[in-house]
Amino acid sequence: MFLGEFEYRIDEKGRVPIPPKFRRELREGLILSPGPEKCIVAYTLAEWKKLAANLTAGSISPIKKRRLNRAIFATAFNLNIDRQGRIALPVTLRQYAGIEEEVVIAGANTCLELWSKEQWALEKATSQEQVWQIIESLEQRH
Repeated sequence: MFLGEFEYRIDEKGRVPIPPKFRRELREGLILSPGPEKCIVAYTLAEWKKLAANLTAGSISPIKKRRLNRAIFATAFNLNIDRQGRIALPVTLRQYAGIEEEVVIAGANTCLELWSKEQWALEKATSQEQVWQIIESLEQRH
């Protein structure tokens, strides 16, 4: 489980440290993919395989499945953490997420999210504003 929020600077080669507490879980590699809210999502290999299985198991039409696979898998990157505990963020993903010099790595339960510092401030405020409404709506269903 990924918890917490960590701020880092990106070095001149586009590398960012992975928080030390998560390095063991990610030692076999990680998958980076564009997230729906203009962030980068980092998955363990096991979580990525679960996501892939869920996407291909659905009962959607073959053309929609092909498009979904292209959109998800063609934009993903398989990376390993270097000896200093860093990963090199691909330029296309940095541009997508608007990450330039500072990045926030946020734990999101089964994955990590990498945000530009500015976008994270906005998303965090919105999420915290809505969290109790979401929790209350979940409680009403049970």
